[in-house]
Amino acid sequence: MATPRRIARFLASGALSAALLTAGGLTTSTATAATPAAATPAPSPAGEITLKATPTDVKAGEKVTFTGRSKGVPIGTKVVLQHKNGSKWTTLHANTLIKQGSSFSFDNTFKTKGKEELRVMAGNWTSPSTTVTIR
Repeated sequence: MATPRRIARFLASGALSAALLTAGGLTTSTATAATPAAATPAPSPAGEITLKATPTDVKAGEKVTFTGRSKGVPIGTKVVLQHKNGSKWTTLHANTLIKQGSSFSFDNTFKTKGKEELRVMAGNWTSPSTTVTIR
């Protein structure tokens, strides 16, 4: 047998459901009418990635260790090393995956002398650049 309290809860939940459905329908039709013909892409989820090179001054052929941490980047995302070639960023053959604890580490060697401006890229995220001098 239904008590007055149960009946009141049932009616309140029905009224709330109807109000939400109606409000959702109005919001959708309003948003559709206000959307411009050329919609802009949604921003990517917030995330960041850091990069540290050790050492930053090496002889050609010596190993440089790259380490970093990520925040908001999924575990298992591939991290690739890039260097600036003129005005473009070019991907090198050094990569790893973001592991538990949101960190990564890998080594690379450079054969060409000079200064290399480097960064890492993981999915849609890129780190600030760092410079390594090769003597």
